[in-house]
Amino acid sequence: MDTASPPTHAPRALHSASDRTTRRYHLRVKPRDVGEVQDALAAHDYLADEGLATAVFLALTLDRPLLLEGEAGVGKTELAKVLARWTGGELLRLQCYEGIDAAQAVYEWDYSRQLLHLRAAEAAGPTAPIAVDRAERAPTRTPATQQPSERSHVEDELYSPRFLVQRPLLRAISHSDPVPPVLLVDEVDRADDEFEAFLLEILSDYAVTVPELGTFTADVPPIVVVTSNRTRDVHDALKRRCLYHWIGHPDFERELAIVRTRAPEVAPALAGQVARAVAELRALDLYKPPGVAETIDWARALGALQRATLDEASVEVTLGTVLKYREDQERVRSEALDRVVAAAAGA
Repeated sequence: MDTASPPTHAPRALHSASDRTTRRYHLRVKPRDVGEVQDALAAHDYLADEGLATAVFLALTLDRPLLLEGEAGVGKTELAKVLARWTGGELLRLQCYEGIDAAQAVYEWDYSRQLLHLRAAEAAGPTAPIAVDRAERAPTRTPATQQPSERSHVEDELYSPRFLVQRPLLRAISHSDPVPPVLLVDEVDRADDEFEAFLLEILSDYAVTVPELGTFTADVPPIVVVTSNRTRDVHDALKRRCLYHWIGHPDFERELAIVRTRAPEVAPALAGQVARAVAELRALDLYKPPGVAETIDWARALGALQRATLDEASVEVTLGTVLKYREDQERVRSEALDRVVAAAAGA
């Protein structure tokens, strides 16, 4: 952001480095070991392997952002949601897209409210300015004996915190709750290079400068999870700032455990057949192999249809639940339907 002039309104009380260290020690809940992380995530129906649990443990312990890459549907976004439920912090989600800028990610001014405020001040006349209480009570007319500086006061009010619209990045930094929020920067690979550089600057200092107000600095850093589907490479500078972990497709045993946990209404035998069938689908040269989310959806769909086994007829009518591209569906129907059913049966 631009370099700020001396702020008229201090956005936050400033703390010394020792104060911030003390506050961080008391306010940030840190797990004792990797096993505690695995248990806590499992208690919220997220089954993490040791590698992912270790990455989460280190991110929480070292106050570092966690960059998660992997195919769509492997549980990157879900991890941030589970972290919010576990820690009790607010989940602040920033969905990235091409062309995203500071107005959508950090802050913007509420121009419509500013205009209404300015018109109210003008309607009051030069001898009786409008005074707006900072607690956001209704505007009140001040006596006509006010000093000429009242006009400047009204102009200052246009860029006071009451007219500032905080977007996820600024909300994560300016939070005042005892428990830090979980900031999810989702699908950062969809954003432009310029936004990546801007995000790196914020994550380096956990500070945002609003020229009209000053610099907002986090007393306690938020828990930051950055995800990427790797549609393009994330810049090395952002990777160096973060702890990195690749989330791949789980093996059969773990995927079966995930299905049993997230879809307990599905019969165990059917859940096993679905997990084996999905493993076979991933072995094919598909445009978009199914993720764990599709495995769960497929199991739930078959359960809702009251299917006891995964036969060719069941696969045929429910294939759209697990494969989302027409070309992939046509290839499976024409070339691999029998292989998928045989794999489901354990043959």
